[in-house]
Amino acid sequence: MNKINKNLAALTIGALGVVFGDIGTSPLYALQVVFGQQGQHLAVNQANVFGIISLVIWSITMVVSIKFLAFIMHADNEGEGGIMALISLLKNTNFNHRSKWFFITLGLIGVALFYGDSAITPAISVLSAVEGLKLVAPQLSSLVVPITLAVLMALFWVQKYGTGVLGRLFGPTMLLWFVTIGMGGGWQIWQHPGVLVTLSPLAAARFFISQPLVAFIAMTAVVLAITGAEALYADMGHFGRRPIARAWFLLVFPALALCYMGQGALILYNPNASNNLLVQLFPDVMRIPVVILATVATIIASQSVISGAFSLTRQAVQLDYLPKMLVKHTSTREIGQVYLPFINFLLFVIVTVLVVSFGSSDKLANAYGIAVSGTLAADTILYLVVLRKLWGKSKSQLVLLALVFLPLDLLFVASNMTKIFHGGLFPIVIGACIFLLISTWLKGDKIIDAERVQMEGPLQTFINEVHNTKPAISRVQGAAVYIGHHPVLAPLALHATLEDMHELPEKVVIVSVISTTSAHVAEDKRVVIDNLEYSDGISHVTLYYGFHDTINVPKTLKQLRKCNAELDFDTDKAAYIISSSNIVKTKRRNLANWRKTIYCLLSRNAVSASDYYKLPIERTEELRTSIKL
Repeated sequence: MNKINKNLAALTIGALGVVFGDIGTSPLYALQVVFGQQGQHLAVNQANVFGIISLVIWSITMVVSIKFLAFIMHADNEGEGGIMALISLLKNTNFNHRSKWFFITLGLIGVALFYGDSAITPAISVLSAVEGLKLVAPQLSSLVVPITLAVLMALFWVQKYGTGVLGRLFGPTMLLWFVTIGMGGGWQIWQHPGVLVTLSPLAAARFFISQPLVAFIAMTAVVLAITGAEALYADMGHFGRRPIARAWFLLVFPALALCYMGQGALILYNPNASNNLLVQLFPDVMRIPVVILATVATIIASQSVISGAFSLTRQAVQLDYLPKMLVKHTSTREIGQVYLPFINFLLFVIVTVLVVSFGSSDKLANAYGIAVSGTLAADTILYLVVLRKLWGKSKSQLVLLALVFLPLDLLFVASNMTKIFHGGLFPIVIGACIFLLISTWLKGDKIIDAERVQMEGPLQTFINEVHNTKPAISRVQGAAVYIGHHPVLAPLALHATLEDMHELPEKVVIVSVISTTSAHVAEDKRVVIDNLEYSDGISHVTLYYGFHDTINVPKTLKQLRKCNAELDFDTDKAAYIISSSNIVKTKRRNLANWRKTIYCLLSRNAVSASDYYKLPIERTEELRTSIKL
């Protein structure tokens, strides 16, 4: 029992460093959007301050404490969470094809917006922390942007080395961060206890009733207080729901509530303190350490979001929503620690453009809200669909939950639409570009797959031809593994071997790799071996992987060698042969010409199958075939 408690405590501390970095650093910029010098110029009076602080606290309560922790986090895919897990669950529903793809498309829009969130979070978090220099050392104000860029450059540069060693410090550092901001807020509340009235939802309700338009616009700032809520769900597979909930209710939520109330008290009784609010919660002697701690906390928050983008992309690739990309594992123990060079470079370029073009966290906050609110709304809608179609919940339950959660989500989305021409267009453009790439890849892949099916032909037909050919086809000593694209078809590379060389290896193993909609596939359920008539030394094996599993064909075959006679060959000496496609554009009207160009570009820049399937380079041969698009 003591060991269980220790493990739970370790997971809880770990969750502090990975899960709560984004939402934990929101106090650096959320309220400045409303009350800062470049904010919405809302009058600083008791009604406005108390109303907005109450909106913040109760929005956090509704979205994080109730919607995610009490409801959505129960919708897991074998323990894994996040919007991609919801999309995978949707694939198993009994929807008709058109309805299913409508909601999957909605989920992919949420995925696209998450990439916008992944770019904006590092920019706004680090920028807001470094801006604390303006308060403690005004003469360094001109260095805020250069210092921010230097920090971000170092952050993206170290991604290729992984976060194993530094990751152990993330939890204790964020523990110190939450204790610090909670104490800073608590000190201000102690001096002005009247702010405790914001703990009542009536304060938020009165503010909305008395000033509906002002409250509506203020929701663009309130949504910034719940950035990172998706991370609680997405990182559930790493820590489990219980440690995340424990960390949230015992430390994170109380610290955030104290911090926001303390900032409200500070603004109300010292209106000149509206910029760098969090730093001003503390006396002068503590401000430089707080700025340093804030910078470190924002680096941790940024790291969490970047890692989330890597993980999400890896899942999308394995589910065939994106072309194959190079995935490097940065830890021999933690399967979830991956590094994608292309995504890292792309995020760094976008983040740099954001910092240089916006220049301040206040301006950048306008772009942040749309990405966050759009992803949260997509989560809610997909969750409700899963409740109804997969779990068979009643319509009355569905309507009740929809009435509780959707109005707040839609209010966040609607209010942030007012910021479209003040920076809010940026995440929409990023999301639209990502969605265009995903949809183009899906459509192009469908066309290419249909072409490949016609060219490859049934595997059993191929085997029958080999068996019946007279004189018999010569067989050379050794084994060859052919990577197939379809379980029942003969790979084009196998056709090419026979046509060009008029011989086949003595042992031919055709391997089809299928990524399932499950997060993980147990090793005893990973392999299916087909019974082929007249196999003549030709076998077909289907390997199943979950979207969170690491695909390594040679390693899997080696593990299965002793389990089945069909796979009893030396995988360390076998040749590996892959069929690659040379896409040729045609004038057929099955896809717009400009989208064909995009598909061809994506296809040419996809990582090779040998890298993706972890095939040994020195024993792998690639045979290219032209396929019409």
